[in-house]
Amino acid sequence: MTRQRSRRTLPPWWEELRENLSVEFIGLIIFLVGGFLLLSLLPSSDPFPRALPWLTQMVGWTAPLLTLALLVLGAVLMVGSRAGYWSVEAIIGAELLLLALQMGTFTWQNNAPNWAPQLDGAGGGLVGATLGSLLIAGFGRELALLLIVLVGASGLYLLMRYTPLFFLYRGFFNGMPLIGAAVALWEKGKARLHTPSMPEPSFAPPQGANFVSAQDPEPPTAAGGRTKSHAAAAQPADPPLAEPAAGPRPTSDQPGQPPAATAKRAGRNRRTKVDATDLQAAPAGGPLPALDLLVADHARDERVDVQALQQLIETTLADFNVPVRTIHVESGPTVTQFGVEPLYLERAGQRRKVRVSRIVNLADDLALALAVPAVRIEAPVPGRPYVGIEVPNLEKKMVTLRGILESKAMQQGGALALPLGRNTAGAPVVMDLTKAPHILIAGATGAGKSVCINAIVTGLLMQHGPDRLRFIMVDPKMVELPGYNGIPHLLGNVITDVEQVMGALTWLLLQMDDRYRLFQQAGVRNLENYNAKMLKGKKGAGEGQPLPYIVLIIDELADLMMTAAEDVERQICRLAQMARATGIHLILATQRPSVDVVTGLIKANFPSRIAFAVTSQTDSRVILDTPGAERLLGRGDMLVMRSDVAKLGRVQGCMVGEDEIARVVAFWRQQATLEGTPTPPPWSALMDRLDDEEELLQEALDAVQGLTQVTTSQLQRKLRIGYPKAARLVEKLEEKGFLGPDQGAGQGRKVLLKKEDEEEEVDR
Repeated sequence: MTRQRSRRTLPPWWEELRENLSVEFIGLIIFLVGGFLLLSLLPSSDPFPRALPWLTQMVGWTAPLLTLALLVLGAVLMVGSRAGYWSVEAIIGAELLLLALQMGTFTWQNNAPNWAPQLDGAGGGLVGATLGSLLIAGFGRELALLLIVLVGASGLYLLMRYTPLFFLYRGFFNGMPLIGAAVALWEKGKARLHTPSMPEPSFAPPQGANFVSAQDPEPPTAAGGRTKSHAAAAQPADPPLAEPAAGPRPTSDQPGQPPAATAKRAGRNRRTKVDATDLQAAPAGGPLPALDLLVADHARDERVDVQALQQLIETTLADFNVPVRTIHVESGPTVTQFGVEPLYLERAGQRRKVRVSRIVNLADDLALALAVPAVRIEAPVPGRPYVGIEVPNLEKKMVTLRGILESKAMQQGGALALPLGRNTAGAPVVMDLTKAPHILIAGATGAGKSVCINAIVTGLLMQHGPDRLRFIMVDPKMVELPGYNGIPHLLGNVITDVEQVMGALTWLLLQMDDRYRLFQQAGVRNLENYNAKMLKGKKGAGEGQPLPYIVLIIDELADLMMTAAEDVERQICRLAQMARATGIHLILATQRPSVDVVTGLIKANFPSRIAFAVTSQTDSRVILDTPGAERLLGRGDMLVMRSDVAKLGRVQGCMVGEDEIARVVAFWRQQATLEGTPTPPPWSALMDRLDDEEELLQEALDAVQGLTQVTTSQLQRKLRIGYPKAARLVEKLEEKGFLGPDQGAGQGRKVLLKKEDEEEEVDR
């Protein structure tokens, strides 16, 4: 009894140490045996036997390979499990490769069983002779050789796929087009020598920036289907601003694309724009920024100890009487998602499946057992028969903007493709703004909201010229967006004064109405059809040139809502409801996700939302209408709600550094200086007109003061203005509550304005 009690009270650290020591001890024994056999095969291996007869008789000429395999296996068992190199598949692959070599040697040299050479240590040994004889007897010599080649290829794949040799395997195939890439770089360099270069921008390098990319499951390829080499990706730190060619840059990751498709997309990106009302015409043509302006996506494959985490998750859940089985694992730049299937419990002779809610309630216990900051559970994963348990990686991998722009998903992302980042499987995530059609971004301070906005803006600048896309930027904080001043895409400078925002919103509403009138005249319903009709030359009376997309970006919505919440909310909601078809899209961002900023009316018109890390579950519900954002890790970790996808997606946002933004902005500023002097914002005249109307409204208040009733004609005579303007003033006074409704029959309207009301209105 004493012995049994002592065994039960063994501390956990002793059990773990005993398990690790047993594996390492077995590895040490195998390593020593392999070393002994290798020394026995050397010519001068005294006092070891010259060559063990039984070893060469059994495996033939592959005896040195067998000893090396034993050495590697022993080393892997000793340290590989901690280094992440341990894999049963790799051991199986090595054994299959050795057997294929032994069988292949015998089958190639013999048509029938022949044991004499094998006893002398020649050929594939007794093992190869036995297995080879069975294959020859069963399938014939030719088919046996084919089967042996398949076995060897399978073993080689398993060995290289599940060991560090995978890096050599991938580097070999990725290095094959190095010659072609070197020739292309040589031709590109010669072309630059014969073209005048633009002055390089002056910018400060980022402090402590470390751009490390995540693993890309689909390696970027150059035009024509060739894989980009690492030598081509390692560009100078300060590359030239423009390519010598005047056409658009060749897009990567499009193998075998016909020239017609490329020309069609190039024509789409080089449209000439004349606005419906006040937009300045932008010249067509001109180069787009080269991808060399951005930091290259360095390949970095860091393996996660999936087996240990999987076993720990299953053990922890089993301790709480929640049996599960892992059936799916995918690893991304930030988290690794384990797809677990709930199993059955035996209760009173009945098998009942584990409830999904029981797994969800154990999120904090899993985080404690795994020693990670937080664990997010997606229960269940939509469309999949398992529950997703997202475990943070020990080291977060950096996702670069260039890596997303080079992906196939970006090329197929739509008219206004926005680079967001990579999901839990490491695949690029791209959102089409024309289908969004508006985006709400919210999160706590420092969670990555501003970096996301910069990545979106830079990604759009890399794809579209000012003839196709225009921006209106609002940044009351005067921190993030003023750096984009001077680019030709920008309508006026970045708005930092809250009072000017109302003028820009009013101008956008007028622009929307003007575009709808043009669509009605052209017989179309949206901007895409209108521009297609203009490009085909089917212009009718009163119609103009193709129109650009307009993207309104507001970096801090809370500042506007605190100043004029009612007016801002009304105009934003009207734009969100009606402006989609006219090519006007909104991107709103806030670091204060409260109900007085992100109102229900705004949320109803913004189906696409991005939530970064927040401090409470309440904030997550305000943004996404569901919890989950409070368990994010920060630094670009976000949840994406898309209007065209039924589930939330976890994404690691792409990183764009200040130096990359400076290079892209300098490129477009150089283009703007070649096009002429900038013009004032189109809403400047509208602001003057609004100021005049405010002054006239104050005069109307003074005119009706002391009256009991007033008519439009009476106000017209007092102010000496036209009847239409007087009628508009009467309607505005009624909206503000200073006049009552029209009583009809020429009786006019009742004046509700008192002296104290007038004083309050003047002070306001």
